[in-house]
Parts: sequence; C-alpha cells; structure tokens
Amino acid sequence: MTEKAVDNQPHLSHVSDTCGECGSYVDIGAVIDEHDTKLVVPFAGASAKQDAEAMADKAKQAFADVNVEYKEEAEQVTLVLGFEVSAQKIIFQLRNGL
Repeated sequence: MTEKAVDNQPHLSHVSDTCGECGSYVDIGAVIDEHDTKLVVPFAGASAKQDAEAMADKAKQAFADVNVEYKEEAEQVTLVLGFEVSAQKIIFQLRNGL
C-alpha cells in the first residue's frame, strides 16, 4: 500500500490511498453499491422470532419505508430488511452494530 504524508495534518501523517493488491486508488463507489439495499440477519434459539421482530421494529422506527420479511426454519429465523436506498442500510447497520 502506498503511503503519503499529508501536509499540515500531523495526525494524518500516513494516509493509504491505494489498494495494496492492485495499486489502484480506492473508489467509494466500489465500496458502497447503490443497489445493495437488502440486509439479511439470522437469529437462532428459542427467542429467534422475538429477536427478529425487535430488530424489524427498530428498522421500521428508523425508516418508514423499510420492507420486512421473515424466513423461518427449524430453530432459526432469518430477517430480511429491504431498504429504499443503500445509505439507509449502512446507517441501520452502524447504529445497531451489525
């Protein structure tokens, strides 16, 4: 990875701005896909359904237009949240430590 010093910002003395694997500059558009709007969260155990519903409620409180789907199998519940835009998904993940 290429490092360069940033003038007048000692706390940023070594900023890595290229990919060590391919040598290209990092493009935030490559990290955040505008079509990546679905969040899949698995829950297991006796309280899986209740935990999934609680997480869905948090999503609905944060974003009114979120779509909620549950997939139930044996002792696992998979919560699928569909957000309007990828930024909502990222914000929700960050707020909830996902």
